[in-house]
Amino acid sequence: MKQKCTKSLSFLLVGLVLMMSFVVQPFTVQAADSINLDAESAILVDAETGKVLYAKNPDVALPPASMTKMMTEYLVLEAIEKGDIDWDTTTQISDYPYGISANASFSGVGLTQNKDYTVRDLYTAMAVFSDNATTIALTELIAGSEGEFVKLMNKKGEEMGLPEYEFVNASGLENSFLEENHPEGTDPDGSNLLSARSAALLAYHLVNDYPEALEYSGETEVEFEDKKVENLNWMLKHDASYLKQYYYEGMDGLKTGHTDLAGFCFTGTAERDGKRLISVVMKTDSEDKRFKETAKLMDYGFSKFKTEELFPAGYQVKGESEIPVAKGKDKTVKASIKEAVTIPVKEDEKELYSIKYAIDKKKLNADGELKAPIKKGDKIGTAEVIYDGEDDYGYIFTDKASSIDLVTDKAVDKANWFMLTLGAIGGFFADLFTTAVDWVKGLF
Repeated sequence: MKQKCTKSLSFLLVGLVLMMSFVVQPFTVQAADSINLDAESAILVDAETGKVLYAKNPDVALPPASMTKMMTEYLVLEAIEKGDIDWDTTTQISDYPYGISANASFSGVGLTQNKDYTVRDLYTAMAVFSDNATTIALTELIAGSEGEFVKLMNKKGEEMGLPEYEFVNASGLENSFLEENHPEGTDPDGSNLLSARSAALLAYHLVNDYPEALEYSGETEVEFEDKKVENLNWMLKHDASYLKQYYYEGMDGLKTGHTDLAGFCFTGTAERDGKRLISVVMKTDSEDKRFKETAKLMDYGFSKFKTEELFPAGYQVKGESEIPVAKGKDKTVKASIKEAVTIPVKEDEKELYSIKYAIDKKKLNADGELKAPIKKGDKIGTAEVIYDGEDDYGYIFTDKASSIDLVTDKAVDKANWFMLTLGAIGGFFADLFTTAVDWVKGLF
């Protein structure tokens, strides 16, 4: 009887343990503000301020595939702006891009030789259908050869401050695919490289410097030589029923990419209620995944963040704004921030931001004073925005911290010689009196 009771008790204990495991398990959930992204690398950026709202391995350089074409688009639009070419400039197709176009394994609209194509036609095929041959044709028109164009790409990458990048061709194909046509001066087995941060920064420059790029990237379907080609960005409003599940309100760009080496990647941009976001996902494992992961990022940005003016222009930090002045009519001058601080913030985190002054030591004398005369609005340092929360991803720019100019609120003239003399005399007697007092104290 005792043995049966022992066995019954054992079974009861096991049952209780199993029940507890089922009860406890559901409460082990992910934090509400976290994103479970199935991508090797990703980033989300506010397109107006450059504030990074989320990042996952953002500085790992990976093959970007056809996202490379964002740089080609930028340089084409820049050449148009400079007047080197215009939308109606025509060119013909050389043997190299014609061979790429004739290869069924490459993305192509089908080009013919001995025919004039306008820049608009070629750019549209590149931006909408990610056409490789039209991309190469544009590089030859602008720089004479793709090799020379690649030099322009790397130079522009440096100018933009892209932190991790290398361009070896304009299309995003692997150089090995191009065989003997790989751009001169590049590794025959080389691949373009971009980090998610660099791709986002490139997209930031493209949409802000040349917003007309979105007129093309947002086209769902266009005609090319009497045939229709469809945008590879499934998050646009396509007519095909099987693509409707991917539609994302406000989406109007920007560039897809895929090779075996790169996986499936996508740089997206969407605007809602005047707020534009830029996202990058790299090395996902399917077309479906790259768009669904992008939707997660966009949902997070639009739902969790609101652009707020945290500190108005002229804001002063209590206890820090009074700066001493040497040889001035006023003994002090107040300092305040020159511009308002307006950034996307989570609604429950406004109180986590503060301002800290950093006075330029070169502006101060040995006693830590500003020297008169001082003009109103003189820059005397910077004010840094301090965030006391858990995740601060900074800005997309490598050369910008969350700081603004610190300026003087009014002018302070230099005191005249008489007042300076009185001050000096007063200082002399004050020092003399102090010395005398110390001497008397020493007697006792």
